[in-house]
Amino acid sequence: MTSSPCSLFFCHFSFNMLKLRSSSLRSAAALITPAAAQVQSVVVVPDLSCPLSGLQPRVHLSTGPQQNHKTFYEFRTYCIRPDQNAAFLKLTNEKIHLRTAHSQLIGYWSVEYGGLNQVFHIWKYDSYSQRAAVRSALSQDPSWISEYISKAIPMLTSQDNEITYLVPWSRLQKPQQEGGVYELVSYQMRPGGPAVWGNTFQAAVTSHDAPGYGKLVGAFHSEFGQLNRVHTLWWFESADQRAEVRHKSHSDARVVAAVRNSVVHLDSQKNKLMFPCPFSPMK
Repeated sequence: MTSSPCSLFFCHFSFNMLKLRSSSLRSAAALITPAAAQVQSVVVVPDLSCPLSGLQPRVHLSTGPQQNHKTFYEFRTYCIRPDQNAAFLKLTNEKIHLRTAHSQLIGYWSVEYGGLNQVFHIWKYDSYSQRAAVRSALSQDPSWISEYISKAIPMLTSQDNEITYLVPWSRLQKPQQEGGVYELVSYQMRPGGPAVWGNTFQAAVTSHDAPGYGKLVGAFHSEFGQLNRVHTLWWFESADQRAEVRHKSHSDARVVAAVRNSVVHLDSQKNKLMFPCPFSPMK
């Protein structure tokens, strides 16, 4: 059965109109307020089974996995004056109990590779109101101010923080044994969010979280700070074991394939190898 020139003309005209409507839908989606920002994309699928009457748009709303609890983790990085590094760590070791009396410390590390004279620590909060209450209490704690803050601040050259959530498929895990080293890997992903790159990123990370590789402590997604950033925290028995695992992954076809699929969504990445401080809950 052949189509008449008239039918072909109307099919072509209708399909062009459909593309225009699709463009309008995408423009409208871009204007959605942050409160409704779960919608990541709008896809219009034409039904071409019928030349004219079947050309009706079907709208599909795609979204990534959602955060279903309020718990978040504050990442803090302090840069220390080179001549004060040992003194700062000693003071913190002696006075950290003044700080942990107010909120939960997950871990505290000294950066060995990937940053000089730096410490990195993670604090857990159940809500933003809890963090605000903690900060208010600390500002009125005379022991914290006189015995620690007044002495520690002059030893620092900078402070930085970032608010993160565990990604939905990750949970915070402690290593099975104490000691060893930790690696913090930070990925700057291209804009679009987990709805765009979440599945391939998960596959790349979990391909390394397997027997014979490192132990994934947690995977985190930024909420405040640099956006579209994801962090993975790993544990290794030693720096040498980490180097062996790195070389092993280069020849593991399963890992290589997963990373290749994910790297197209990546802008940049950096890492730090860290040693837990003696007072760190996560050792």
